[in-house]
Amino acid sequence: MNTYTLIADTIAIALIVVFALDIALLFLFGLHSYIMVLLYRNRNQYCDSGTDVEYPPIRLKGARSAGIPVVTVQLPIYNEYYVVDRLIECAVNMEWPRNKLEIQVLDDSTDETYVKIQQLVKGYRRKGFNIHHLHRTNRKGHKAGALKEGLTLAKGDFVAVFDADFMPARDFLVKCMPYFRDPEIGMVQSRWGHINADYSVLTRAQSVGIDGHFVIEQVARNANELWMNFNGTGGIWRKQCILDAGDWQSDTLTEDFDLSYRAELAGWKFRYFKDVVNPAEIPATVHAFKSQQFRWCKGSLQTAMKLIPRIWKSGFNWKIKTEALIHLLNYSVHPLMILNILLLLPVLTMQSWSSYDLRDVSLVSLFTVATFLSLGTFGPLVFYTYSQRELYPDWKTRILYLPVLMMIGTGIAVVNTRAYLEAILGIQSSFKRTPKLRIESRSDVIQSRNRYRLPLDPLVILEIFMGLYCLVCVYQSFVIERVFLVPFLLIYAAGFLYIGLGSLKEAYDNVRMRNAELVLNNG
Repeated sequence: MNTYTLIADTIAIALIVVFALDIALLFLFGLHSYIMVLLYRNRNQYCDSGTDVEYPPIRLKGARSAGIPVVTVQLPIYNEYYVVDRLIECAVNMEWPRNKLEIQVLDDSTDETYVKIQQLVKGYRRKGFNIHHLHRTNRKGHKAGALKEGLTLAKGDFVAVFDADFMPARDFLVKCMPYFRDPEIGMVQSRWGHINADYSVLTRAQSVGIDGHFVIEQVARNANELWMNFNGTGGIWRKQCILDAGDWQSDTLTEDFDLSYRAELAGWKFRYFKDVVNPAEIPATVHAFKSQQFRWCKGSLQTAMKLIPRIWKSGFNWKIKTEALIHLLNYSVHPLMILNILLLLPVLTMQSWSSYDLRDVSLVSLFTVATFLSLGTFGPLVFYTYSQRELYPDWKTRILYLPVLMMIGTGIAVVNTRAYLEAILGIQSSFKRTPKLRIESRSDVIQSRNRYRLPLDPLVILEIFMGLYCLVCVYQSFVIERVFLVPFLLIYAAGFLYIGLGSLKEAYDNVRMRNAELVLNNG
């Protein structure tokens, strides 16, 4: 055996080992999806409704306000011109005695949103609402900093939080507040609904993904006494729980995830209800979707690196600790997916550059095992299908969007891998907001909402490259007669190209609209 062959065969063996380990890890995350469905199926009605015999909704009509606690509603805002009026209107109209409801508009805005909020707050104060406009100019700590500063001024012992893209339900407080009669409950979370799920293929696919988390995961965890997380909005905190956990902290991009696990480490318990729903606006552009995913991915891993040592050393049982670790590391799927795809072509072409051939008996056996392990990829499909079945009578029609969800879930892997690596390497980045454009119906035109255009992400080059790379893998799969890979690779290719080309198209539309505005203004 000559030196070249020895080196080539050594590289081939290393590739096969890494490829097999990568698929095994992906299999474990896919298996976790099956486990979540099983835990959901074995639940009682503990998390289904915010109305039960033990804790019925508070009846405000004729009730003595002396027995009703003060609730502070915090509305963190940063340049949300299009949606802030909708948010505040829903907040002031929630069912709760006016003398027991305090609303804080935590405003970090640097644009005309500030003036709009000023006018809105003045108008509602004249109508007798206890609403305050708290404006900051330094944005210290971003959202976490605003919530922390607002908490120092909050009159209520309970704090509800709603982001700008939400429409707080009128009966949210009367349904959820009774559960705080249990002194061990530190937070109650509701399910996110969808204002604009039918707007486009992108928003429909995202809605299916969101439903999976809120219908299956949150219920499965909460009903089986595992740790769940506050989702950043649509929930109520006991003020003392926040303080016991160490208050809001801004050293991660997911301050909600971080606070949740610190509170549960401190011994507090949470409740979740899938039948208590607060509608929210889904990102309607590829750029906004990527921005949101980047923040969630990077923040989750930052939280993992911060808290896993504490969780592992804690005295909680192995089930809680294991599930917490998987939950914190769930975004590992994306760099594993990128690695899997990048390794696939060298593996498929191995017979052309090494003495190994995928048609050899030993390698066929290994590839068969890898294929079996890859069945874990069907776990998320079962997971999301079950969520649609639980929510919608027309679930069989809705699951037709699962390939699209799988497609965009792959396409977002490039930006999330960057987020993942930045978290590992300790690279700091600013809080990337997700623009809310008040897209509520198919007739709404995104390009007309021009205040918050996001710049083109340079990673679009890598996204398009990955799409073309997958197509090369499709060709090679036919060459070596491994055609069972082709459907998956085509979905992967479509996902990368959809995200990459979609980003380019939105950037082009923004430039075109900007030029048209310049012509109009120069008139």
